[in-house]
Amino acid sequence: MTINGGISFWYATDETAPARPPRAPLTGNTTADVVIVGGGYTGLWTAYYLKTAAPDLRVTVLEQKFCGYGASGRNGGWLYNGIAGRDRYAALHGHPAARRLQQAMNATVTEVIDTAAKEGIDAGIHRGGVLEVARTPAQLSRLRAFHAAELAFGETDRELYDATDTRARINVADAVGSSWTPHGARIHPLKLVKGLAAACERLGVVIHESTPVTEIAPRRALTPYGTVRAPYVLRCTEGFTAALKGQKRSWLPMNSSMIATAPLSPETWSQLNWSDAATLGDMAHAYMYAQRTADDRIAIGGRGVPYRYGSRTDNDGRTQPATIASLTRLLESFFPALTGVEITHAWSGILGVPRDWCATVTLDATTGLGWAGGYVGSGVATSNLAARTLRDLVLGDKTDLTTLPWVNHRVRRWEPEPFRWLGVQALYAAYREADRRESTTHTPTTTPLARLADRIAGRH
Repeated sequence: MTINGGISFWYATDETAPARPPRAPLTGNTTADVVIVGGGYTGLWTAYYLKTAAPDLRVTVLEQKFCGYGASGRNGGWLYNGIAGRDRYAALHGHPAARRLQQAMNATVTEVIDTAAKEGIDAGIHRGGVLEVARTPAQLSRLRAFHAAELAFGETDRELYDATDTRARINVADAVGSSWTPHGARIHPLKLVKGLAAACERLGVVIHESTPVTEIAPRRALTPYGTVRAPYVLRCTEGFTAALKGQKRSWLPMNSSMIATAPLSPETWSQLNWSDAATLGDMAHAYMYAQRTADDRIAIGGRGVPYRYGSRTDNDGRTQPATIASLTRLLESFFPALTGVEITHAWSGILGVPRDWCATVTLDATTGLGWAGGYVGSGVATSNLAARTLRDLVLGDKTDLTTLPWVNHRVRRWEPEPFRWLGVQALYAAYREADRRESTTHTPTTTPLARLADRIAGRH
């Protein structure tokens, strides 16, 4: 019997869930020096770094449900150095600027690991790196180009493997090559967000849960229970941004779904040869992501229903049966030895997608309004870099972080409905068809359909 929803597998198996009562909601008008909207990674990391740098600052976090309810408590547990929009930033600001951004992301993986250790956060972190595999000739061509690009951006410790070496790392069916980076780790995402919230409170951050923000305006955040006024109001709402007044078309809430298996036997793990707990991805257009969990399951994800009409969000992670079946087939395709394996959990979450697919950090000193996000699924580490950048912007410090090319990047809004829904549905239908064609024709080049979809989407 698959547990469907329950927010996520991480929550459904959280042995500490009853230990802490919900944090109190806001009970009236109040003031702060900085008010942060959103109690996920971005909001909590920002609060943490602000209070660490300036202990006297009054920092308040407003969370509509509870800390980690969104992507921070539902993601695939990839702490890695990917960042959305790097190639566009290279085109806009030059290769050296984008290279600095990539180097900052490489260092961010270590920053998160070190800070978790410093704060006593046991997030099940295992630094096994990230293995990206290719399973068709076209994927192999993209993998080689991807590997070369990463080297050009300064990642000289990345390694390229052939089919034999790939199977020696993880025995993926039909793998023809892979690229591995040490700049990645497996984490238990819920334990990280819960530990981070506790660390913030130890520093004196005020966190109000069950406090939905309905509107953000210069120097104030409005809720049904009162208004918080502050010189700085920071929006850290990622995939839930569309629910705010005036933000319906800012970032598209893209849906991503996951399943988790029952714990696998040592004999099965020996067959899979997945011993170092590297996280696993691929070079398909409709890509997948997976990890070997600390309790010896496989958690694997990908796009199911990519977008809900009108930017609606799911109900506590509940996932369509067709998506569960599709992810199960994907799992069995990668690992035929798992055919018929028990799927114990399924869940979904949303991620924020800007119109140009570029993550951003912004602060308008005139209005005091700031925001960070649009991570397009790479937010576990990127949120930390964004938070440290917001800290420096709020404190008025000009640092290496505040001069990175993603700072104050502007992008146009998404199209209105029904064009938004039609476009996303067509986009992912094209990607799925492109993957099908590449797997059946074995062409060594990317199908033109996928290249067209990329141009229409604004990804290149």
